[in-house]
Amino acid sequence: MEAELVALAGAGATALVQQMAVDSWEQARDLVVSFFSRRGGGEEAVIEGELETSRGELVAAMNAGDEQTASDVQAEWRTRLRRTLLADPAAASELQAILDDLAPRKRDGQVVDVRNTISGGVQHGPVIQAGNVGSLSFGAPPGQG
Repeated sequence: MEAELVALAGAGATALVQQMAVDSWEQARDLVVSFFSRRGGGEEAVIEGELETSRGELVAAMNAGDEQTASDVQAEWRTRLRRTLLADPAAASELQAILDDLAPRKRDGQVVDVRNTISGGVQHGPVIQAGNVGSLSFGAPPGQG
């Protein structure tokens, strides 16, 4: 059982650090704050502050190409999650639910992975992101040109 909890803590730390670098960070932060505060991990404001500090360190490390600091941030949260799970193994199901909630969405059993690449210099027109685009035209409506 301990090996499963350690693996779950590692997965949780990986997901947490990945979320620190994306726009949906606030959702992940709020879920993790709730998780720790319900388990006696500290007051919500303190946990939120620690997460924001870690996020700041991670973003700075990523911008500087400092892989060691990024790895340290992940190790810090992996250790904290592992200790929490070992102290309260029942928390594993809640952490797994958080990971499932933060995981990339799936369609028909397949992970939906969106990658955007815009090349060729500055774009001075619309950029559309969609799974399927049909009957689409750009330009001024008739009589407004």
